Amino acid sequence: MKITAQQVMALRDKTGVSMMAVKKALVEANGDEDKAIEILRKRGEAKSADKADRQAGEGAIGIKIEGSKGCLAVVRCETDFVARNDDFKAIVQNITDNYFNKGEGSQEENEGIVKGAVNTLGENIQLGGHTLIESPIIGGYVHSNGKIAVLIGLEGGDAEKARDVAMHAAAMNPSVVSPDEITDELVAKEKDIWADQLKNEGKPENMLENIMKGKEKKFREENALISQAFVKDSSMTVGGFLGDAKVVEYVRMTI
Repeated sequence: MKITAQQVMALRDKTGVSMMAVKKALVEANGDEDKAIEILRKRGEAKSADKADRQAGEGAIGIKIEGSKGCLAVVRCETDFVARNDDFKAIVQNITDNYFNKGEGSQEENEGIVKGAVNTLGENIQLGGHTLIESPIIGGYVHSNGKIAVLIGLEGGDAEKARDVAMHAAAMNPSVVSPDEITDELVAKEKDIWADQLKNEGKPENMLENIMKGKEKKFREENALISQAFVKDSSMTVGGFLGDAKVVEYVRMTI
């Protein structure tokens, strides 16, 4: 029986076991997921499967920046208690370092680390995604709770400026870098809401077009990084703070 990639991924997500082990078990079980989990448990591979249906809503984000390269990686767990555990934090950093050094080539190794963490920490531990960026200048920030992290890549400026902008983005959650990146589809949805609001407020018909233009401009600016008021000095925008430096990479990850 042919085992599909979707079957392998689904069972890997449920058990936390490596993709190779999952595929082998599915082949032996002729594609029957329950039998495959049984096989994995008998081999001692899927001790984590007992915990895999428990929600992993907590966790932490690791960061590594070196030279012109930066990486963020999310590792999830069940409780905030474990998320704050020093052993868990070390695991998160180890996984982050692996992604930084080997990219996707570290996936199986990181899955093995997670499997070991499940047995050690007694919770459903999961890999929660990662990202790598490259840029002439990189700055990053992880919030004190470990659940919000940002990487900023700049052309021009320096790492300190990039870190300040990363701290701003962690606090203000811009969805894009510049106002013109806000999609027309998103603006159209907002316009429907604004139109109803203006109708309820009884605004004169001849004023509506200009009001809508003003609302769109404000909406784009409030949701774009470079046009937001800078958190460290609200008298200027982030773009004003950066001066000649240009944001070329922006990644924000949350748990």
